[in-house]
Amino acid sequence: MSDIDREELARRLDDESLALVDVRSAAEYSGATGARCDPRQGRIAGARHFDLQHLMELTAPQIEQRLGLPAGAEIAAYCHSGSRSAMAVQILRAAG
Repeated sequence: MSDIDREELARRLDDESLALVDVRSAAEYSGATGARCDPRQGRIAGARHFDLQHLMELTAPQIEQRLGLPAGAEIAAYCHSGSRSAMAVQILRAAG
C-alpha cells in the first residue's frame, strides 16, 4: 500500500483494480450525519462502506471475505480527517 493523492484518486475512480473504502460510520456514509465543515455529506461515488469499528472486530480472513476484492487490488481508505483511515490502513496491512 502506498499513499494516493486527490488527483490520482480522481483519475482512478473507474479503475477496477482500486477499491475505495469509506471507514466512517453508516450515518456518515449515507449522508444522514457528518461534520459541519463539510459542504457536502455522504460518500464518494463507488466507495464501499466498511465502518472502522466493525473492521477492528474481524480476523484477516473475515476482512478479505467482506471486501471481496480481486487478487492484487489496491485499497484506498478514507474518512473525515484521516485518523480513522490511517488506523484502517494499519489494520488492512496487518491483515495482508
